[in-house]
Amino acid sequence: MSETQQDLNSELGPRSFISTLSVFDWVWAALLLCGTVYAYQYYAGLMDDYEVGILFGAGLSFIGLGWFWKSTRAFMLIVAMLSLLAISQYAGDLAQADQRFLLKFLISGQSATMWMSALFVLATVTYFIHLFSGSEFVGKVASSMVWSATVMGTVGLMVRWRESYLIGSDVGHIPVSNLYEVFILFAIITALIYLYYEMKFKTRALGGFALLVISASIAFLIWYHFEKDASGIQPLVPALQSYWMKIHVPANFVGYGAFGLAAMIGIAYLLKDRAVTRNSNSKAMARLPDLEIMDDLMHKAIALGFAFFTIATVLGAMWAAEAWGGYWSWDPKETWALIVWLNYAAWLHMRLTKGWRGKPLAWWAIIGLFITTFAFLGVNMFLSGLHSYGEL
Repeated sequence: MSETQQDLNSELGPRSFISTLSVFDWVWAALLLCGTVYAYQYYAGLMDDYEVGILFGAGLSFIGLGWFWKSTRAFMLIVAMLSLLAISQYAGDLAQADQRFLLKFLISGQSATMWMSALFVLATVTYFIHLFSGSEFVGKVASSMVWSATVMGTVGLMVRWRESYLIGSDVGHIPVSNLYEVFILFAIITALIYLYYEMKFKTRALGGFALLVISASIAFLIWYHFEKDASGIQPLVPALQSYWMKIHVPANFVGYGAFGLAAMIGIAYLLKDRAVTRNSNSKAMARLPDLEIMDDLMHKAIALGFAFFTIATVLGAMWAAEAWGGYWSWDPKETWALIVWLNYAAWLHMRLTKGWRGKPLAWWAIIGLFITTFAFLGVNMFLSGLHSYGEL
């Protein structure tokens, strides 16, 4: 760019976001809008006003996501094509899941989830091989595995959604209603948050650490599947038969995913800090991002998680008012949600107003994950209350 052009741009100021959109961006928007309108026309009779709002809100959100993070466009298109292919294979008969090759071994709700699980675990190992070997090719393979796992997990949830309606119209529901389903959702959301930051910061060195928390969720998912036979689709209990579930649960798990990612970055930060303090010659530690970058990334992840967790808490209170007649009842789940919120509010307060950085906040992020895990899983295991439908 010439100096004259640079001077002209500086005089005119930064270009608006809309002016930077290409023809392909508008084609993407038109494609999503047409799909949303088609879904409305086809399913309008089954939706109330709130669900219609959720449908169009989701459509506009996906348009914005595709504009902001262009890699997600291919992701969403592949998920849509595989999901539609799987649904067409059923031909209205759930028994086809054991008879059609593609369904039985690849893209039924259960098969796709198993592929997701295997790919996430393999990606974790591959990322650590990349960290210790420094091979760029291995790093690219690891990233491809995570994208593939995320595709398969999302396809699994989408097809499971259809499978629930094939069981019966009174059984059908969005697949975010029990621990089995939300652990799949957690893995998908955490992976997408990590992939965004991998792209933004142009480093794959943190991949192994980020995937550790996902692999841990996969381990629980597999145990839960085989030990508790949890993969079966059951009718919703009355408390969950609400449009609030469709927005409260996903918002919650953006928060959980971001908090989990922040904790894993905290572990990497502490290892890198120890190596720097001891003047270690470890090539693996040298490949990790600078401490300042990891500190900033940890902050961004917790800020993102806190924003969505706040939204989810407010939505949960509104749901409680509709279902139980009060916004807050000091139920164990609600109480621990408040503890999680206060924990990360204090984390952000100490960083933004007191100038805390580095090791104290890294340790705090790690401890915060244990608090969050108990709020999410421990309460279901050891305490009872209005949320007892989430017990193991």
